[in-house]
Amino acid sequence: MAGSGLFPFTDEHESIRQAARSFAQKEIAPVAAEFDETGEFPSKTIKKMGEMGFMGIEVPEEYGGAGMDTLAYVLALEEICKVDAAHGTIMSVNNSLFCSGILKFGTEAQKQKYVTAVASGKSVGAYSLTEPMSGSDAGTMRSRAVREGEVYIINGRKSWVTSGPVADYVVLFTMTDPEKKHRGITAFLIDTSKPGYVHGKKEPKLGIRASATSEILFEDYRCPIQDRLGEEEDGFKIAMAVLDAGRIGIAAQALGIAEAAYEASVTYALEREAFGSKIGEFQGISFKIADMKTRIEASRLLVYNAALAKERAKTTGERFTREAAMAKLFASETAMFAAHTAVQIHGGMGYSKELPVERYFRDAKITEIYEGTSEIQRLVISRMELGLR
Repeated sequence: MAGSGLFPFTDEHESIRQAARSFAQKEIAPVAAEFDETGEFPSKTIKKMGEMGFMGIEVPEEYGGAGMDTLAYVLALEEICKVDAAHGTIMSVNNSLFCSGILKFGTEAQKQKYVTAVASGKSVGAYSLTEPMSGSDAGTMRSRAVREGEVYIINGRKSWVTSGPVADYVVLFTMTDPEKKHRGITAFLIDTSKPGYVHGKKEPKLGIRASATSEILFEDYRCPIQDRLGEEEDGFKIAMAVLDAGRIGIAAQALGIAEAAYEASVTYALEREAFGSKIGEFQGISFKIADMKTRIEASRLLVYNAALAKERAKTTGERFTREAAMAKLFASETAMFAAHTAVQIHGGMGYSKELPVERYFRDAKITEIYEGTSEIQRLVISRMELGLR
């Protein structure tokens, strides 16, 4: 594949793809079902992923990363998610939601302290925007940060924080001026070992169960001004920029899930017999295979195109919001379609925990919800196309 086709693949791209594929098969596949069942955080494999450079693929080497490009990132993430989307979620958060925002908006001291630790796999990062009563509408958040001299006093409750129970550092978004709604949000870098950071309830999720999601609470948490990310009230702008990058990661995750569901279906269709024939010979099954494959390949084009758009933006400064939203929208709905179809093709076995198909089905659903629902993606795309703000 290197150096051919529509996309500029290099030997380096193929190398990280193969490395991720090999690691996923050897290290993650044997434990994926167990961690899904228990919901425990897979600390050992995540640490190994950090040592291999998967937790900071686009992070420059001076900050503990692999120093590669966005295309390398989505290729690696795709392979991890083909085996287990929960491991992929943790990888995506560390790369996209945590490291990318600090690299773009942080100071040199912040990059050295926070990015280096997370990109190298020594620490775990998280991103916290959502609250119990504030999801897609960030302007309604109730958490508060009040400045007192050179310190901000933070109070409030955040929800649906991926890696929240195990995170060492969190990129937090909270209100500094509630009157301005979303324009009054400020971003902070939180050290979870400090007083005032409290672990809330862990969410009993449908899928990606090993990714560890929880509420977090702030009780008079004292955040020094040097740990503010960007300027005061720049939080919403930072959050949206970070989500553009994050949506490409979720699109790659969705592509990986869809591919896993498809490959399992092809194998089963060629093995399972009914009425004296392989079930893949029946039009009802074969057309399902055709639809899955077509949507997957269309998703792949959108995902890789978004990765290249993000890469161009590093030098041009242009936005890649539209490309990221389209990739996330189409790939996530493809993942859900493919996983649903895979369960149907497998029949009763698709409903059984003996095979991973039912896990693909459960894991696929979240890709249509987090980091912007499908409805929000359609809103973003349509408003950009119509020239609305």
